[in-house]
Amino acid sequence: MVNQQPNLDNAVVFEQLWQISNELRQKIEARFTLHPDPSTKDLEEFTGIDPHVKGSMKTFSSSEIDWFVHSWLRNSKTGFSIVRLTTWLKSHIAVPHLAFEFSSFGNILFYIDYVPRNDLLMNLDDLDRYYEPVNQTFLTLQADSRLSPFISKSLHVRLFQSPINLCCTCPPTEDLLGLIRTISHEMLDRWLGWVDVAEAVPESMQKALFERDLFIRRSSAERDPGNKMAAQILGNELTDKLVKALWGGDRSPN
Repeated sequence: MVNQQPNLDNAVVFEQLWQISNELRQKIEARFTLHPDPSTKDLEEFTGIDPHVKGSMKTFSSSEIDWFVHSWLRNSKTGFSIVRLTTWLKSHIAVPHLAFEFSSFGNILFYIDYVPRNDLLMNLDDLDRYYEPVNQTFLTLQADSRLSPFISKSLHVRLFQSPINLCCTCPPTEDLLGLIRTISHEMLDRWLGWVDVAEAVPESMQKALFERDLFIRRSSAERDPGNKMAAQILGNELTDKLVKALWGGDRSPN
């Protein structure tokens, strides 16, 4: 989709998507005390092998959050941009992880999801508690003629997504940007409510959950189909470093 787009000035759309992510981050920072991880200090500002490509990645953790990533990447010449805000909880909290991704390439692609912590086919209580409340939103977006449901060609990406993943493309109109903002805040507010009343994971199960979380976080970063395109505009060395930062491969010891 990116390659099919002509060069365009998408600065205004990027700024609006970045603003939405900052609104979400402010709510998260109001709830959690985030500590910056020094392993990504040199990624807070970076430039690709193409000087039109710039970006930023910041990572954090807290007593309840294992790995928090807030990042953006933008090509000022083509207009392509991507904004990410992902929150991976620690293994003592029995709540799904939270993922936001907003991309602009002429149209907007948005992905908002609760990343499952277990096999939902074997944990119907989690399915009912965390995913049934979003099912109507999922169905409403699927039926909205202004939106086009996005189905990834990557089998791994589709496996990673939950049954209610909100993933669509749409024109960058004010009403649809407003819809993305509203749904994003609804998803975050619901998730924060779950964290506030979260059941504790039994200590005997925390190690296995931690290992599962880390495996999924690492594989989702390393198998992202966008990495190939990233290497073309950022170079292999910087791309590898950013991918590693997404899952915390160089993170500082807690």
